[in-house]
Amino acid sequence: MPRIPFLLLAFTFITISFNSIAQKQILFFQTDWGNELPIDDFLAKTKTAGYDGIEVWMPGSDEARQKLKAGLEKYDLKIIFLHGTNKGLPFEEALKAYEDGLKYIHTWNPVKVNSHTGNDFWTLEQNLAFLQAGQKIADEAGIPLIHETHRARFSYSLPATLEMLEAFPELKLTLDISHWMVVHERLLQKNDPFLQPILPQVDHIHARVGFAEGPQVNNPAAPEWNRAVAVHVDIWKEIIQNYPGDVFTITTEFGPPPYLPTVPFSNVPIADQWAANVYIKDLIKASLND
Repeated sequence: MPRIPFLLLAFTFITISFNSIAQKQILFFQTDWGNELPIDDFLAKTKTAGYDGIEVWMPGSDEARQKLKAGLEKYDLKIIFLHGTNKGLPFEEALKAYEDGLKYIHTWNPVKVNSHTGNDFWTLEQNLAFLQAGQKIADEAGIPLIHETHRARFSYSLPATLEMLEAFPELKLTLDISHWMVVHERLLQKNDPFLQPILPQVDHIHARVGFAEGPQVNNPAAPEWNRAVAVHVDIWKEIIQNYPGDVFTITTEFGPPPYLPTVPFSNVPIADQWAANVYIKDLIKASLND
């Protein structure tokens, strides 16, 4: 068998790696967390900023739902709905409310449903009941149900999520790794042996940058956060590159105060939440073209 020069092999590998990202469609969603604009203005601003859709909780009133639906059609925007376990209810009541809410969300035919699932005070078996019930409903609707890595939920830590993955191998995740950075008080790397089994399960990303002492840096554009930003982007690129589907979704999710630090006494935010989200969106786009 003829030998293939090492440089040719390296070039081929680099080309394949690049194409595996370049050939994917990346859809970006904006969070409405902290939004104070009327819904039409918010959706117009989202569209102008180059987003493909929004990620929101289901509005609580019929009027708000009608305005949301009309705005999505007007601006040709997609939607991912947030859903979750009501931790203030007893287990059985919370499970019933979770199932009923998920069934209603499906009538909107969202791109995906991102779930804040379970309770960090409940047993693995109790949290597993939410995964099993939700997956049954999602399979019937044909709409992906993904579970966010989030403090105070079953997925509050990396070891707890690995334990659940062993019990529920079909688990699909929204990776908001900013939570784990602060829970484990260190910047987790993409080659971390505990993180590696998680990455193939990721079906959606919440793009917020955390650090060892908090779930959100004050401004991702500030040079003092270059390493934290680079670590997050490296993980995100690894996920996207190896994702088996043709379309991947990302929600930019830098939050408002108190996630966003404020000046003492005045409570004025020290950075611009909207600008941070647009910045991280554009940075991810640029990094995927490197």
